[in-house]
Formats: sequence, structure tokens, C-alpha cells
Amino acid sequence: MWAELQKNKTPGAILLNMLLAVGSLFVNGFGIYLTIQANLGAAPWDVLNLGISKTVGILYGTASVAVSLTILGIDVLLKEPIGIAMFIDAFVVGKSVDFFNWLHPVPKCGSLLTGIPVMFLGLVVLAYTQYTYMLAALGCGPRDTLLVGLAKRMRRVPIGAVSIGLLSSATLIGWLLGGPVGVGTLICAFAAGPIMQLAFRSVRFDATAVKHQRLKDSIQVLLFRT
Repeated sequence: MWAELQKNKTPGAILLNMLLAVGSLFVNGFGIYLTIQANLGAAPWDVLNLGISKTVGILYGTASVAVSLTILGIDVLLKEPIGIAMFIDAFVVGKSVDFFNWLHPVPKCGSLLTGIPVMFLGLVVLAYTQYTYMLAALGCGPRDTLLVGLAKRMRRVPIGAVSIGLLSSATLIGWLLGGPVGVGTLICAFAAGPIMQLAFRSVRFDATAVKHQRLKDSIQVLLFRT
């Protein structure tokens, strides 16, 4: 049954998968919130979002939406495949973090002893919500799409090096704007990938096997023009 839903061949399937993407990305925001509350230094893209938030005087979520939409615009210019879930990603994740900042369920950690477990818990939440988000098959996140798009155009450069360049640039700009950089930044940069791989393996999920539906195809199905 789920395999059929993933094909997004009916309006109902697309709507259900949109709800799955929204729910997944909302909880994903809680994972980001935890990594920030660990108070050890934020993940690279969050360093940028927090730096912009601090400099401009806006909420984290507003800064996140602005960065995500900018990257989405670059993805479009690079003619990379765009899906409905990319727009959901752009808006839901950042505002979810704002919601949890307002709710404040977890106080900021004051030491490595408490900060490291909270950081890793956040990364685990991020890994499993990435899995459920990708199950919707409605597009990858704007940042992942940018990475793939740049890697395609820099074929002589390993995709790992392209990723390091992107993360380093986001971290540097964010740090210059006052974003928090620390040992947690390194933990996020180097541990997020392996944790995600372990999470995917635990549920026997192959991300490369997912065929994401493009935005124009989703619109055609929703308008009953299949």
C-alpha cells in the first residue's frame, strides 16, 4: 500500500504525503531546536540562520525561511528538479523551531555533560524525520538539491568536498554575523551523516531508491490532468 502512495498518482496520495512531509518537518524542527539548546555551537546552516537572526533582529524561523527561499531560487536557476515538499521544507522547519523556542520545553544546557547528549538526541530526531520526510517522495530539501546541483557542475570535485565547501561557507558567514560556533558545530558537521546512515539502515530505507515527483507533475495530478 505504501509503495502505491509513494507514486503520488492520485490527489489523495499527494495530499497524504504532503501531510506526512509537514508532520515530519515539524518534528525535524524540534531536532534542530535540541541541537541549538545543547549550547555547544550550532550546526553549520543554523550558525548562518542564527547569525542573520541576531544581526537583523528577526526570529530564527524568519531567517531560516529567507535562507531556504534564496537557496530554492538558486536551485531553480540551476534547473534542478523542484518538488512540493521543498516549499514545505522552506517554511515549516524554521517556524517549527520558533514554536519550540516559544514553548521552551528544554532549557539551554550549561555544560558538556548535558549538552552532548542533547546534541546527539537532536541529531537522531533529525535523522528519523529525514527518513519519514523522504518517504513522501515529493522532493528533497533545498540545501540537498543545491549540493547535488553544484556537484553536477563541478564533476572534477568530489561531492564530499563540495559539501564541505558549502558548510564551511555557511559557517563562516554565520560566524561573522554573530552565529554560535563551537564543538557542537563540528559534531553536527561530522556526526550527522553517519547517524542518518545508521537510522536509515535501522529501518531498511534506501534513500537512492526513492523517485521524487516534480512540482509540475504533482500539479497535473492535483488538477486531474494525469
